[in-house]
Amino acid sequence: MSEQKPETSSLPLVSLITVVFNGGGTIEKTIQSVIRQTYPRIEYIIIDGGSKDNTLNIIQKYGSHIAFWLSEPDKGLYDAMNKGIEHAHGRYLWFINSGDLIHDDHTLSDILEHPGPYPDIYYGDTVIIDEEGRELGERRLRPPKVLDWKSFRMGMLVCHQSVLVSKEIAGKYNLIYKSSADFDWVIRALQKAGSITNTHLVLSRFLQGGMTKTRHSRALKERFLIMKHYYGLVSTLFFHGCILVRALAQVFHRKKSAV
Repeated sequence: MSEQKPETSSLPLVSLITVVFNGGGTIEKTIQSVIRQTYPRIEYIIIDGGSKDNTLNIIQKYGSHIAFWLSEPDKGLYDAMNKGIEHAHGRYLWFINSGDLIHDDHTLSDILEHPGPYPDIYYGDTVIIDEEGRELGERRLRPPKVLDWKSFRMGMLVCHQSVLVSKEIAGKYNLIYKSSADFDWVIRALQKAGSITNTHLVLSRFLQGGMTKTRHSRALKERFLIMKHYYGLVSTLFFHGCILVRALAQVFHRKKSAV
């Protein structure tokens, strides 16, 4: 006998938040991936940074599916994400930003349509896609079977787009960090979490985007400082060495396979 699904009213509300700026070429696919979800309790929020292209026309096109949207200048990506948190009423926060997609139409139903109990955090895997939506493979860093705040000593093992966090334990993004505030945000949430569940599912499709050398360098420096703050200097240096050895081993393996 199949397990009976719980009443819709007993299911947790999910605040799904999309941040966008001049995303006319990507926002529609993201919106569609959200509104196609079979899960019945979604609060969809879009925060736009004052786009000058056709982004607002696309948002308005899907207005009946959007609980709240805002368009105004902001101080950057993480400031916009903080605005999304301020307007969220759901039990869970899930950020799927412009260009990124929920893995399939049943993802949220597969995660949440059960009688509970519901943990503080759900996490899963991520597939990388190009601008046409074609899969390029999985992330180099893979989610561990068991996750806690110390897991990120080896880097951001779980993609930000593949983490659902209870609003009760979610803080704001620290705007000191311009490129890695999501890394800091997830660690803080993991520290506060009383229960963390591995869904063993691919949760999101992450759009591979080009990063300038300057921004990439800044992100690496910020991550080092964040890791130093949470794990200490000695531990951070040690695990950076482990990360370097692992990366070199992967490069060697790829070259050997190509021969």
